[in-house]
Amino acid sequence: MLAYDYPILGFFWTFLYFFVFIVWIMLLFRVFVDIFRSPELGGFAKALWFIFVVFLPFLGVFVYVIARGHAMAEHAAQAAAAQDAAAKEYIRQAVANDPSIINK
Repeated sequence: MLAYDYPILGFFWTFLYFFVFIVWIMLLFRVFVDIFRSPELGGFAKALWFIFVVFLPFLGVFVYVIARGHAMAEHAAQAAAAQDAAAKEYIRQAVANDPSIINK
C-alpha cells in the first residue's frame, strides 16, 4: 500500500534532499571551525564573519567558501600535520618509557 502512495522516484528525491541537508550541516560546522581557528583573522573580522554566517547562512557560507576556501584547506592540512606530529611524539615517548613494547 505504501508503494503506491510513495513511488521509488519520490524516495530517491527525498534521499537526495536528506543527503544535501547533511552535507550543508557539515559545511556549516566546518566554516564555523575555520572562522575560529584562523590565525590571520582578527577578533573583529571573526565576529563579522560569524554574524554574517549566522544571520544569512546560505549566502554567508557561500561567500566564505569563495573568499577563504583556500585558507580552509590550508588550516585543515596544518591541523592534520600537527595532530600527526603529536601522535608520533606520543608514540616515541611511550616506547621510550616502556622498551618492552618493541619486543611484543
